[in-house]
Amino acid sequence: MPLMDHLRELRNRLVKALLFVALGTVAGYFLYDPVWDLLRGPYCSLPADARGGEPGCDLIFTGVFDAFFVAFRVWIIVGVLVSSPFWLYQLWAFVAPALTGREKRYTYAFVPTAAALFVGGAALAYYITGLAMAVLFEFAPEGSLPMITIDSYLGYMTLMMLVFGLGFVTPLLVALLNLIGVIRHETLAKSRRLIIFGIFVLAAVVTPAEPLSMLALAVPLVVLYEGAELFCFINDRRRGRRDEFADLSDDEISPLDDEESLTDSGPSR
Repeated sequence: MPLMDHLRELRNRLVKALLFVALGTVAGYFLYDPVWDLLRGPYCSLPADARGGEPGCDLIFTGVFDAFFVAFRVWIIVGVLVSSPFWLYQLWAFVAPALTGREKRYTYAFVPTAAALFVGGAALAYYITGLAMAVLFEFAPEGSLPMITIDSYLGYMTLMMLVFGLGFVTPLLVALLNLIGVIRHETLAKSRRLIIFGIFVLAAVVTPAEPLSMLALAVPLVVLYEGAELFCFINDRRRGRRDEFADLSDDEISPLDDEESLTDSGPSR
């Protein structure tokens, strides 16, 4: 396809994806109350003393438009999740013509596995945020009263769930890149210590300033990364048994048949 045709195809796919997200956002409008109750669950699970001794778990807003913007963000979140099979298909339909038959088979397994890992990471973040807030609120001085705005709370919850979900999917991307031959186990093994150190640094940066959330993100990521590295090791060994030239570097010439064998065979008449 010429470049302009690719751009037109991308435009059409993006428009269709946005239309599906818009329809999902309409569904989010009707699901707002139960979804908000679900998102508010970690805060409501805190002891009453941690919430200032109040029997309820109400959050406040300080701006005129805060309530609307929070509701609108929840609608969009629900819309993206509800319409994900449809806009993911549009992305797949744009990329699929450039994939080989084997790469397409990999993506068939990648999409449901990635979705399961993302949901698992988001569920862990949902559980951890309640514990993290309980730890953070312990530092409040005597006589202080927490007054959490719905805007800051929603931002905190969505950030944690997004970071945990994407973090859980990252090792799967490493395995996929190994399957298509972009990354080899040898490269991962050489950088293992640096990668693990980077995981802990990243977890410390993206999570609140307390060790519980950092460890809750870093430890599962290290375990998943080690699992991905083991998969790459097994896959490279299997690939090496099938390829007699697998031990050669990319710029090394593979051996040809020796001259004697070529002479013995002679030209065919």
